[in-house]
Amino acid sequence: MDILQIISDFVVNSGFAQFFVGEGWKQLIMIGISCLLIYLAIGKKFEPLLLLPIAFGMLLVNLPLSGLMNADYFASETGDLDIAEIMSHGGLLDILYLGVKCGIYPPLIFLGIGAMTDFGPLIANPKGILLGAAAQLGIFVTFIAAIFMGFTALEAASIAIIGGADGPTAILITKTLASDLLPAIAVAAYSYMALVPVIQPPIMRLLTTKEERAVKMEQLRPVSKKEKILFPIVAAIVIILIIPDAGALVGPLMLGNLFKECGVTDRLSKTAQNELCNIITIFLGTTVGATANAETFLRWETILIIIMGVCAFGIATAGGVLFGKVMYKLTGGKVNPLIGSAGVSAVPMAARVSNTEGQKHCPGNFLLMHAMGPNVAGVIGSAVAAGVFLTLFK
Repeated sequence: MDILQIISDFVVNSGFAQFFVGEGWKQLIMIGISCLLIYLAIGKKFEPLLLLPIAFGMLLVNLPLSGLMNADYFASETGDLDIAEIMSHGGLLDILYLGVKCGIYPPLIFLGIGAMTDFGPLIANPKGILLGAAAQLGIFVTFIAAIFMGFTALEAASIAIIGGADGPTAILITKTLASDLLPAIAVAAYSYMALVPVIQPPIMRLLTTKEERAVKMEQLRPVSKKEKILFPIVAAIVIILIIPDAGALVGPLMLGNLFKECGVTDRLSKTAQNELCNIITIFLGTTVGATANAETFLRWETILIIIMGVCAFGIATAGGVLFGKVMYKLTGGKVNPLIGSAGVSAVPMAARVSNTEGQKHCPGNFLLMHAMGPNVAGVIGSAVAAGVFLTLFK
């Protein structure tokens, strides 16, 4: 075989040649999208800890012939997995993706979130639970809208959960109810979490007056250590007894918080907050991004899901703010409606946005701790909403 034939065979069998075969151009588009997301993560700092691994996973899976992930292993209509086949012949990302398909990664992320969360503001001002509940409006309105638009109930529930601005919850629901929509829903959920400072402020300003935005709230009462220890125990018991299917998320969330507050498990708390949470974030983000291959992602359905996702998130923000206005009226102007926007699950970004908007209209106004109450209530609320959907449709 002469040298020219060797070079020709090498070129034909390379990944570059695949871009010019069949629908290879779609993979080029996906590579462009992934590079854009990488730019947003690094250049614009849009939630880089989440967006960067997702974007790079998307990049890897759309490089032809890499063999890192094979969608066929997870395309069974019955949902059955051939674990032995995946472990024997699957690529690296196929093996890591089992943590998503088996529902392992999202609860472990919630364990880390619990270890990083201070429920003190919610305990000091339990009315924050109502604001967190009101912000779940976007989930249920979008669910109804998706049904009317022709999606099945399982697909509608998966799309609607984007409104909670909670990536792990969206992944857990979608992998259970509508796994074929996972790429679009995961990218939409994490993108909107990253875009909280962009999406929320216009809605907050539209729905509130200058007088309402300038309200200064009273300092929260001190919360005792005993209260902080009892809260995760009581919350886990009550919520899981009412909605058993919420246990997969609420249980780890409260366990992580108990690690943090009890004072005798510092090593476990630090591990959950740091090493464990960071490792699972890498695995979860990279493998979820790797589900976004050209075949599954470049569809009209994906565009529609992304549009409905931003609507869900916008309605959730509006629901929290509007209920904040109700509380403003009922308390004689003692509640700043801006903290209602923090009722979504994006912790602590949504609370920071509430604080920033309040300070724009009154520089001495510090709403962060007041907004953290609805914010952590939103984490619980999205987990409860997920439990409701799982109970109804699993």
